Amino acid sequence: MMFKPIQMNTYLLVTLGLLLSCGSVKQAPPMSADTQLLSDVEILSSDAYEGRKTGTKGGEMARTYLNKRFTEIGLKSFPVLERYEQPFSFETSKGIVKGKNMIGYIEGKSEQVIVISAHYDHIGIINNEVYNGADDNASGIAALLKFAAYYSKHQPNHTLIFAAFDAEEMGLRGAKAFVASPPVNIDRIKLNINMDMISHNDKNELYASGTSKYPTLKDYFYTSNPNPKILFGHDDPESGHNDWTNQSDHSAFNDKNIPFIYFGVEDHKDYHQATDEYKNINKKFFSDAANAIMEIIINIDKERDAQQLFHEKLKMKRQ
Repeated sequence: MMFKPIQMNTYLLVTLGLLLSCGSVKQAPPMSADTQLLSDVEILSSDAYEGRKTGTKGGEMARTYLNKRFTEIGLKSFPVLERYEQPFSFETSKGIVKGKNMIGYIEGKSEQVIVISAHYDHIGIINNEVYNGADDNASGIAALLKFAAYYSKHQPNHTLIFAAFDAEEMGLRGAKAFVASPPVNIDRIKLNINMDMISHNDKNELYASGTSKYPTLKDYFYTSNPNPKILFGHDDPESGHNDWTNQSDHSAFNDKNIPFIYFGVEDHKDYHQATDEYKNINKKFFSDAANAIMEIIINIDKERDAQQLFHEKLKMKRQ
């Protein structure tokens, strides 16, 4: 995450509106064991990856690992990309920096697209200390991989693009490159779900930003587990630095008027510190958060089926 958020308290009213209007509530699908989820964080945030700074050996190692995991999961690569890689470059005061997004997809039953994203870069080595970025943002990448593995065995209604962005810490460069040259027509992209720091919170609180601008998205926030507490907020444009709308990769989608949900935690003592290590994340909170986000994604993806059922019921009433 490229910013330091400020504390605020805005609580979520959990709603069952969508399901109650479309039929009986169904039991949530069983969630897979989270051994792999934790393993992905531990590996990507180990010292060997040198903080995954864009344009470094550590960043290249992270891409190699993501290529391996994308391949294992069975994600498809777009023909316009080479082995999932979307290269881009940008100029800084120190010269040209080259980055690479890692993009895979699972074809859905329709051509409408949801982009599920997280950034894999961090800030590297500073004063001979490795800034491992376990929460920021190996956690988001591990969750992205978990969701991709689930949908590799359960075909979605929407086509799902899994985007691991580079150079978020340098100004959201990877996400901006993606929306400037997406692998599909940008009009097909109906929603971005972005994750940045979802594994470290001592109060069991996970924020979902974006519903202030797109309030109908609240209809999908029902889960089988009350943990973590999912709160709405950090998306009021009048709140200054408390507004997270432009402070992670979802900003690039918002700039194109694409609806977004951003999942993240508030500030903690290890943010952008060398202490943001695997041993300091809240493992149960992280597992619960990843499972909750996945259920919400499942709810959203079922929208097509839910709308079809609603129209069928309406037709029956008219007969």
